[in-house]
Amino acid sequence: MRRLSTYLTALVLLAGLSSCNRNVFYAEDRSVDEHGWLPTEDLVFDVEVPDTVTVYNFLMEVRNSVSYPYSNTFLFVTTTFPDGSLSRDTLEFPLADPSGRWMGKRTGRYVDTRYFFRRNARFPMEGRYRFAVTNGMRDSAVAGLKNIGLRIEYSNMK
Repeated sequence: MRRLSTYLTALVLLAGLSSCNRNVFYAEDRSVDEHGWLPTEDLVFDVEVPDTVTVYNFLMEVRNSVSYPYSNTFLFVTTTFPDGSLSRDTLEFPLADPSGRWMGKRTGRYVDTRYFFRRNARFPMEGRYRFAVTNGMRDSAVAGLKNIGLRIEYSNMK
């Protein structure tokens, strides 16, 4: 009986984990030099978009070390559309509250934080989109960031 209970628990956990990922259209992350991410170093994400009907939510994922010296980070996101046109966004993400406590999930010496930056959006054309993410902080090289990720989820909005 104990073996059956363990087996059922494992199945429920696996089903729960796999159902979380059904909502994901695209998810990738890129490593940055933890000792200094230069503003000249773009992190590039290429996304193939099959239609203009589906509605998505866009998120950025930031992993920083607990030694990161700021309470926020700024990112520049340049989107290149399939027709070659460009769009640029400046995004500010708080990483710590005013008291200095990290807002994301801490695991060891790293903190993972996820932010929506666009909700219920459609791609205006089919094809390949390129998202280039750049360090937007004033320092010439920002230390303490480990990974930056782009996540695009299907929206529940119809």
